[in-house]
Amino acid sequence: MEVNRQARLYAGITLLILATISPLFGFLVVKTNWSAVMKTTIIGLLTAGIPEVLIFAAAAILGKENFQRIKSKAFSLMKRLRPTARVGKTRYSIGLIMFLIPLVPTYVMAYAPQWLPDDSPARLYVNLAADFIFAASLFVLGGDFWDKLTALFVYDSKAQFDDKVQPGASQ
Repeated sequence: MEVNRQARLYAGITLLILATISPLFGFLVVKTNWSAVMKTTIIGLLTAGIPEVLIFAAAAILGKENFQRIKSKAFSLMKRLRPTARVGKTRYSIGLIMFLIPLVPTYVMAYAPQWLPDDSPARLYVNLAADFIFAASLFVLGGDFWDKLTALFVYDSKAQFDDKVQPGASQ
């Protein structure tokens, strides 16, 4: 009976891993000489369809106890990756610069498209770098910035300033 439980655990974990990486197989599909309709259909399924089915299958195979155990371990790992709450002024300034730098390629592509034409391989690399810098900036800025960012999407939230700091005043 123990072998069956182990096999179910490993099969479920394998399905969860496949669900996570299945969208990456779209890069292989692009390289094929299939029709555009076929490529689009397969990439669409690999991105939004197959992962969900695999997750449901993994949950069914794992059972509630194992699925909850894996889920709790994954969430505890995510909590450890959470950025620190308070950061210093220098780190915050660097993070803000990193947060805003990805806007530059956007404006270049919009107002001077000849500098990064659609068929240029550099365009992909510039966009990937901008996305990476943006994502990294969220961790550099720290947890307090995440709270500020979250507050943008909460209708009733208000900015609260310390008595020493007035909005719009330079420090």
